[in-house]
Amino acid sequence: MASAPATPPSTAVEDYLKAVFALETRLGGAVPTTALAGRLGITPGSVSAMLRRLADLGLLAHEPYRGVLLTAEGRRVALRTLRNHRLLELFLVEILDVPWDRVHDEAERLEHALSDDLAERIAAKLGQPAFDPHGDPIPDRQLELEEPVTRSLHDLEVGDAARFERVSDADPAMLRYLAARGVVPGVTLALVDRQPFGGPLTVRLDGVEHALGPELAAAMRMAG
Repeated sequence: MASAPATPPSTAVEDYLKAVFALETRLGGAVPTTALAGRLGITPGSVSAMLRRLADLGLLAHEPYRGVLLTAEGRRVALRTLRNHRLLELFLVEILDVPWDRVHDEAERLEHALSDDLAERIAAKLGQPAFDPHGDPIPDRQLELEEPVTRSLHDLEVGDAARFERVSDADPAMLRYLAARGVVPGVTLALVDRQPFGGPLTVRLDGVEHALGPELAAAMRMAG
């Protein structure tokens, strides 16, 4: 892994770059200021000021009329922060038995203080894991990230069965609902019913049927 810069990025810088990375991946290109403001929950004016600072630091590049893109250094910082976050989530679940619906906020606080050496020790302790508890891929020690091909649960047809790969960790209540029913990454779900007009989907797991609302189904990704 490349060594950290002499002056480590601030918490705010790492948070911005991680958010840009997430949106750049989702959108497949430049990230508009409004999209970033929405993700971070702050005003577009505040975002614009920070983006100018990050561009001055060589961490972002502007694409006229479209938004911003990470530079190579910006991507390195974002992936290092993301690696720390996902390793911490898995460590908290696997070693400290913290429920998977509580680890996101803990990792958000700890990811900025984690040294490269401690991150490598955690990775070694966990057996060099490829995925976090929610099924999200963990960048490797060279900060390479392979995003598996997935599709939304909504994309399945009634009668289809697919492996549940990953789920958004943004809503702890959703995670608790899934965990209580054994619906965790790695299990195979069969779609047995879809109600019209945005109604719930019904999936079968080990012979038991579970109703999943449209918002929860949208957060779930299945093997592509």
